[in-house]
Amino acid sequence: MALSRVCWARAALWGSAVTPGPYVTRKLQLARPRAGLAWGAPRYLFPRQLLIQHFWTPKQQIDFLDIYHALRKQSHPEILGYLERVIPLVSDAGLRWHMTELCTKIQHGTHPAIHDILALRECFSNHPLGMNQLHALQMKALSRAMLLTPYLPSFLLRHRLKTHTTVIHQLDKALAKLGIGHLTPQEVKSACYLRGLNSTHIAEERCRAWLGEWLQISCSLKEAELSLLLHNVVLLSINYTGSRR
Repeated sequence: MALSRVCWARAALWGSAVTPGPYVTRKLQLARPRAGLAWGAPRYLFPRQLLIQHFWTPKQQIDFLDIYHALRKQSHPEILGYLERVIPLVSDAGLRWHMTELCTKIQHGTHPAIHDILALRECFSNHPLGMNQLHALQMKALSRAMLLTPYLPSFLLRHRLKTHTTVIHQLDKALAKLGIGHLTPQEVKSACYLRGLNSTHIAEERCRAWLGEWLQISCSLKEAELSLLLHNVVLLSINYTGSRR
């Protein structure tokens, strides 16, 4: 078991500062998933009182994850709508064209290619979509997409989104070095779910392919461009084959 034994420290997920190292310098807690979990979903995705899920049947667990993901997807139209509204604020005409093309493809149900997303990295490194330039409503929507509460002041939302995305970025680097082939089917599905894909109804090979796309994008980004990784939770998952029921 390569990944499902690794659970992030609570502080990294709920807002305290995290200082990344070569891969993840935050101390990781090693723990085997509880018996009975459908596919070893990370326990930190759920409120503490819902840890009783280890008494549930696999079908009940999958139904719960579907409901949880449906709540997450409510933020997707808000995030995409915000991206469309800021297109006129992009100073470079070429970048405006690329962003318009990307939004149009996604609105028409097309899964974007890796180069379509990476072509916009400059837009997400400073105004108007850099981490420090995001508006409060966009940060709230992104927090819901990341399974984080949006009910915090703007400065705390921004700090926590930065922290959370930085940890995922460092974890991605470690996972890329390990290799997706070393992950069990349960670990692959768990890793996809954390990054925005409802993997409960997607075949393992499709999950591995999607995770590979995510890692290619993530490992190409610099720290200043992590707002793109944050938005990638929606951009890369919303139209992926098999993710709609």
